[in-house]
Amino acid sequence: MDRQGTHTYDRINVAIDGPAGAGKSTVARLVAQKLSYIYVDTGAMYRAITWYMIREGIPAEEHVLVDQVVRGMEIELLPEKDVQKVLINGEDMTPHIRSLQVSGQVSQYSKIEGVRSRLSQLQRQMALRKGVVMDGRDIGTTVLPDAEVKIFMTASVEERALRRYKELKDTETVTLQQLEYDIAARDRLDEGREISPLRRAEDAVLLDTTQMDINQAVEAIVSHCRTYVDGERNHL
Repeated sequence: MDRQGTHTYDRINVAIDGPAGAGKSTVARLVAQKLSYIYVDTGAMYRAITWYMIREGIPAEEHVLVDQVVRGMEIELLPEKDVQKVLINGEDMTPHIRSLQVSGQVSQYSKIEGVRSRLSQLQRQMALRKGVVMDGRDIGTTVLPDAEVKIFMTASVEERALRRYKELKDTETVTLQQLEYDIAARDRLDEGREISPLRRAEDAVLLDTTQMDINQAVEAIVSHCRTYVDGERNHL
């Protein structure tokens, strides 16, 4: 048992990967709530670094400088009810990380080896005690390859663009067509990068949510997690 008196075999790590706009963050947060687990939004971490670099005028092409700055950063995650705050050097980056400016550049910073190495190390530390739901693009393949449950969550480009459009239409001036173009371009960048490209782990369950609402996606993942835990109990 752990310090809360919970059997360790009842707590597993859940890796949810997938392309941009698939709704991973929303679904992962709700899955964590259902399972009483800790949610780790890795995408928010990359976005926070991206915003910091943009604000400081450090271009993604300057890999050596980006590496140096990231190594000196103090990065904290503060989970709250409906959002996970990301602090860099004690400053809250969260209000800025979902902007189109960040969305358009985050893949450029995310593919830098020093950035991925630093954040992957932090993310693994967060998962050591189990009971973590983590979403991103390389969680099941690189960050937590030993996660007990791996989900590859996706949807059509058109559906992902429509979801993002509904989120942004009151705060950003953007067309649905532009979002479709941006998401398709982001897919190509994420799938084609040399370091930890977006791909489905061999043992990941494919979950296509094109025809699903959020609750259906959450229930599908929670059901899979509970089936896994029940199976482990039966082997004891």
